[in-house]
Amino acid sequence: QVQLIESGGGLVQPGGSLRLSCGASGRTFSSYPMGWFRQAPGKERELVAGISPSGGITDYADSVKGRFTISRDNAKNPVYLKMGGLKPEDTAVYYCAARKPPYGSRYSTSENYNYWGQGTQVTVSS
Repeated sequence: QVQLIESGGGLVQPGGSLRLSCGASGRTFSSYPMGWFRQAPGKERELVAGISPSGGITDYADSVKGRFTISRDNAKNPVYLKMGGLKPEDTAVYYCAARKPPYGSRYSTSENYNYWGQGTQVTVSS
């Protein structure tokens, strides 16, 4: 069974930092584009950051540019999301996802991703 498993979520104060990790079982994702999505209550699931299989291309939602960094280590966990300068509006369930190649901005919506984790809650509050 193919699984993506997120970790690293939690409660953090505004301005704080967290690092999310995504592990995998059942297959390797080294050749797969990966992404981090988030979904807040009452809102659509949105792509926060995407990364190409080599890690050479990354894309970010405008709302997180300059604050979040996506990276990958194909020999270990497939993908990480380093989050800094956290704001209350970043509060959401964060999901790790993978899609079959190719990578590109045209595939930035959730229906283009084939594999999903169960999500990890990030709450930004004082």
